[in-house]
Amino acid sequence: MSTRESAVSGTFYPSSSYEIESMFEHFNSIIDQHIKDTTLLNSTPRAIIAPHAGYIYSGFSANIAYRLLKNSNPKTIVVIGPSHRVYLNGVSICDKELYDTPFGTLNIDQTLLHDLEDKFALNFIPEAHHEHSTEVQMPFIKFYLPNSSVIEMVYGKEDPTHLSKIIDYLLKDPDISVVISTDLSHYYDLQKANTLDSICMEAITNLNPQELHQGCEACGKIGVEALLLVAKNLNLKPKLLDYRTSADASGDKSKVVGYVSVAFYE
Repeated sequence: MSTRESAVSGTFYPSSSYEIESMFEHFNSIIDQHIKDTTLLNSTPRAIIAPHAGYIYSGFSANIAYRLLKNSNPKTIVVIGPSHRVYLNGVSICDKELYDTPFGTLNIDQTLLHDLEDKFALNFIPEAHHEHSTEVQMPFIKFYLPNSSVIEMVYGKEDPTHLSKIIDYLLKDPDISVVISTDLSHYYDLQKANTLDSICMEAITNLNPQELHQGCEACGKIGVEALLLVAKNLNLKPKLLDYRTSADASGDKSKVVGYVSVAFYE
């Protein structure tokens, strides 16, 4: 069977499942100690925004989102992220059968894959699928939702309105959840990063796509904007879960990267 092989295992995240599980256990111990809102911890989001840096930097933010997504138990999770390595127009969808992770392989939903290819004229551009923005999400999915299938979509130059039509189609199926992968600002000092990132977070919590263009520098801004358009249409409500920067892990406040996780509810 054809497999989407790991491209960044051992760099963005450990290649050892034991090491990853230890990280997740550490993150969850912090959540259990500091978050007492059982309503939140038992909630069932339809979509999430999650970061895609190395786990030592952004893993905590992503982990809380996937811990909540586990409650929803979707049949299929569609992961949508920006291309960092390859220039492409539009969206590429991974036309493989399996997706490799340190916890074992995930099934790629073949029925949905071919449906999306046909309905939205999506192509498979293999070189676009050595992409870390999507791959770093997959170990979380295999750990928390081992029976879910996945779809990987990577976009380049794309109209958020067009991408929103795909997301809208997906989220009208209650058995499908969507993950939008993005980091926030890159390599500013901490104060400047906080300022720029607050624009992104206010746009998200206000469901205001236009506000993203007032200074938000998220690398996955196209995906975020597309999700906000859909959330407004489907009346989904956002809940900010976590915000931090690389300075929280490294201590270096001179050049930081921002990370956020958000859940969207019916």
